[in-house]
Amino acid sequence: MGHASTTTAPATARAGRSPAATGRTASIAAGLLLLGLAVAGVAWSGGARVLLAAAGLAVGAAGARAGGRSPAGATAVAGGLAALAVAALSEPLSAGVLLVAVPAGLLAGALALLRRGGEARRGGQAALVWCALVTGLLAAAWLGSGWERATGGATVVAALVAALLGVVLLVGGATRRAVPDQPAPAPRPAACAGCACGAGGCLPRA
Repeated sequence: MGHASTTTAPATARAGRSPAATGRTASIAAGLLLLGLAVAGVAWSGGARVLLAAAGLAVGAAGARAGGRSPAGATAVAGGLAALAVAALSEPLSAGVLLVAVPAGLLAGALALLRRGGEARRGGQAALVWCALVTGLLAAAWLGSGWERATGGATVVAALVAALLGVVLLVGGATRRAVPDQPAPAPRPAACAGCACGAGGCLPRA
């Protein structure tokens, strides 16, 4: 009586970083990028173009991920491309687009949170209040101080929104707990003829 030969699969360790660690890095990187965009939007004379181009890229990419052939996805892609075109043309025109897009974006975000319910609904209510406040301030600036003052205010508000999102991503990435990789399973003997394989390994046939 002899032992039948057994084949064991080599134990291979998982290579690369875990999805949790990759998500943390991506969140922190996105937060830093948004903070940089916010600083550029306020400190640079072409800040409105930078902010509008970044918003166009984000909206277009979201539409492409959602499915560019669907009506909503195609609209988002077209809107993103239009924002990029306007940002490439003119700073005053970009600021004018932000004057309309900032209140509209705040309203869309507030309505999206309100539809979720729960804790998100409270955030949506707060966002709705901020949307009304920002819209009123921009309208008052336009009527009281002119178009240039209103577009400048819209650029500042867009930069503040970008900075707020950046801080949220940074905090979320920094506080997210990394999930350690699961160890590779122990190798098991392959089934073969004439053996009774169990927890103890391959046994000879009686």
